[in-house]
Amino acid sequence: MAFLETERLRLRNVREEDADIMFDYRNDAICARYQRGQTRDHAGIAALVERRKADILGVDAHCLVAVALKDTDEMVGEIVVMPNDGTISLGYTVSYKHHRKGYAFEALRALTEKLHENHPDWDFISFTDPENAPSMALLKKLGYKDMGYLPGKDSQVFGKWLTPETEAEIAEATIRK
Repeated sequence: MAFLETERLRLRNVREEDADIMFDYRNDAICARYQRGQTRDHAGIAALVERRKADILGVDAHCLVAVALKDTDEMVGEIVVMPNDGTISLGYTVSYKHHRKGYAFEALRALTEKLHENHPDWDFISFTDPENAPSMALLKKLGYKDMGYLPGKDSQVFGKWLTPETEAEIAEATIRK
């Protein structure tokens, strides 16, 4: 099922045929450098796809979104939407074969706008490795605010559409560098 389309991309459920592509980029040194906790073995990825192929985009459960080229439906990356207690956290990976083409920006912009439209009272948070300069630049381009370093997650935290309470909570937990 397609969740939404942009000028060049289709954001949809993952499919069985995506497992080989995910295996390739999840095991590439460039893509895997800043990823934490991702399944990397082929059997694990195939099982993940099987479990997540009918995900529903919303705030009731996590959702794995395939980012695919609109023209060919070839998967070029993934976004995981992780709603929890009024906060939507997003994680993303784009295949090394498709870096520097603007796909991450295009997909994340469309997805965050749709989620915010449907859930305007929810906070949006993303975490990134403090050494991942491209990801931090992407989040800033998307309008996320750098909230500082969160030692408990060993991550730089970025927020958008935050309530004053959430901002205060993050400010209390982070270290400004």
